[in-house]
Amino acid sequence: MALQRNIPMILSTKNTILKKYDGRFKDIFQEIFDKEYKTEFEAKGLTYQHRLIDDTVAQMMKSQGGFLMALKNYDGDVQSDIVAQGFGSLGLMSSVLMTPDGKAFESEAAHGTVTRHYRRYQKGEETSTNSIASIFAWTRGLAQRGLLDGSSNVVDFANTLEKCTLDTVSKDHIMTKDLALLVHQKNYATTEGFLDAVASNLARKVKV
Repeated sequence: MALQRNIPMILSTKNTILKKYDGRFKDIFQEIFDKEYKTEFEAKGLTYQHRLIDDTVAQMMKSQGGFLMALKNYDGDVQSDIVAQGFGSLGLMSSVLMTPDGKAFESEAAHGTVTRHYRRYQKGEETSTNSIASIFAWTRGLAQRGLLDGSSNVVDFANTLEKCTLDTVSKDHIMTKDLALLVHQKNYATTEGFLDAVASNLARKVKV
């Protein structure tokens, strides 16, 4: 991924405390990097290094980005939420797991089940749940399926749905409560209202 994006890579662990467990991660990463990736990194002028997670998180908070953080599952789960919230909402974050050949692929909304909203929905109360991450979980999966099958129509549909979703927010200013609060907009859409607006935009772009 770092090579694809042409950015440096940092592995972050807590090997000063978890000496054996995290230390083994550090050693394995270094062995694989030296054997399989070092030459390519050097050819592109990119770097790989290990840093304590404390240091990397501090760097992440004060930097403008531009580097890839390699983290263990728990650390990655926590830090990805911090990054997503820094950009406004967990509802804007997609989560993708993919093998190097792209044949094994998982796409999901990273924000979890939004239990508070679901409890309100069960009571028949109105909700304003950001569904963008869920939409993108499906579109990323569809796009990958289209790539594997050689179906440009499927890929185009996925890309069009993503654009319609973004346009609904940025051009039509129709958004759920979490986003409306960020831009000091008093009016916001319900869960169903936002989805209806996206569907309306999509219907104008795609002829069934």
